[in-house]
Amino acid sequence: MTSPARQRILDTATRLFYAEGVRAVGIDRIIAEAGVAKATFYHHFPAKDELVTAYVEDQGQRQRAMADELPDGSGRERLLAMFERMGELGSLPGYRGCPFINAAAEYPDRAHPVRRAVAAYREWFRDLMLGLLKEARHPTPDTTADILMIVRDGVAVGFDLDDPAVVRASIRETAERVLGPSGG
Repeated sequence: MTSPARQRILDTATRLFYAEGVRAVGIDRIIAEAGVAKATFYHHFPAKDELVTAYVEDQGQRQRAMADELPDGSGRERLLAMFERMGELGSLPGYRGCPFINAAAEYPDRAHPVRRAVAAYREWFRDLMLGLLKEARHPTPDTTADILMIVRDGVAVGFDLDDPAVVRASIRETAERVLGPSGG
């Protein structure tokens, strides 16, 4: 069970990291806004990188929870629903890109624990899509899962850089083109 103080720190860091960027937010600000003592912070997170890793892992858990809430249906229908959900999230006010892409941009060393946490999320997400493609009896599930990862990244970045209405309007067609005919 997570202590209330640890959860407050993580919730505060999540809000600030997502809104302003990991490197832009200092520990002292997190401590102040979370309303915890410095000793309490360091008890739970001995270093900022450990907090950032926990933030990325927590974001991954949230994504898994959302995947668990996908509507019932065929693998294809569930994949399309995932991309529709991305469209809903990307259209929300305050959307500032993908937390995984954002964190990876601030931690270029692939061996760093933050990047390993990002990689673990991406592996899970690709495996989720691969499983749904196999369930849908897609003829090229491995290659298509790789392509859908690229589409996922484009959607995540596109909402931050382009007109969200245009991005959202093209998501379903893009996913359907990648998936091919509904019989395949």
